[in-house]
Amino acid sequence: MHTPLDISQRLNAMQAMHNNTPHLLRLGALFCETVLIEIDTAEFYLHFDKGTLTRIEVGISRKTPWRFALRTDADALYAFWQPYPVAGFHDIFGLVKIGRGRIDGDILCLVKNLRFFKEFIALGRCVGGV
Repeated sequence: MHTPLDISQRLNAMQAMHNNTPHLLRLGALFCETVLIEIDTAEFYLHFDKGTLTRIEVGISRKTPWRFALRTDADALYAFWQPYPVAGFHDIFGLVKIGRGRIDGDILCLVKNLRFFKEFIALGRCVGGV
């Protein structure tokens, strides 16, 4: 069973990796948005400023505005974060297709920054020991 603390630790490790990856910072140079990642009932608000992940807010908040959201369950997300995920868990749209994920909000914003966001989320595959 994966807890919100496990996911929070993984997201924090991803933040450190992301902010030290010039390639991703360049891809997200125009991305200044808040993204909601909802895992089961836990909510994580990722605040990006010019491609840098400045902070992660944990907890349910009806006051925090977000541009788009990725909603899934913890088991699906950890299957996505495997070094070599199986079909359906290899991509955020794969999660949606197999019924294990949902994307809400401003889809155009996601599509405009798709490569950046997909590469950021995939950083979870590189985080070991969490």
